[in-house]
Amino acid sequence: MATQTATQRKAAAKRAAATRKQNSAKRSASATRSSAGRTSASASQTSRSAQRTAKQATRTAGRQADAAATRLGAVGRQAQRALFIQVGAAVTVGDKVRETARTLSHLDRVTKELDRFERRGTRALSRRQRSLIRRRREVERDVKSAQRTVERRADGVRSDVRDLAEQVRELV
Repeated sequence: MATQTATQRKAAAKRAAATRKQNSAKRSASATRSSAGRTSASASQTSRSAQRTAKQATRTAGRQADAAATRLGAVGRQAQRALFIQVGAAVTVGDKVRETARTLSHLDRVTKELDRFERRGTRALSRRQRSLIRRRREVERDVKSAQRTVERRADGVRSDVRDLAEQVRELV
């Protein structure tokens, strides 16, 4: 897995926090509903249960609002990250253009760059050539081995045919 930038980690943390808050709000809403059901079932505790239900409903509404705010913050961070990526790419392109212009504006720098390209090309071709030579040797070895195997088997078949021919002559 690739390493994450600080912005990515923050965004992921905020999304996770928003999910936890949203789950908490759902549990709280469920508790509110079950509390309301218990309230209607128990006539003797109606007053206290109603107060608890109201308090629970207030907490639930607060948690849901907090979860929504956290989720909105995570979306904002994602948008910010998209902007930072574009700005960073533009700055990088600008740097590369300036560097190329600076390199190509002086003869000694151009010569140096061309020499560097030549060395790099030579290395790449040499590497590829060595690889091809190595592969050719492996194939030649495999062919020789297969040829020896076929010759051994052919010699065995020839001797078997000679033995059979000899047996036929003796019988005739």
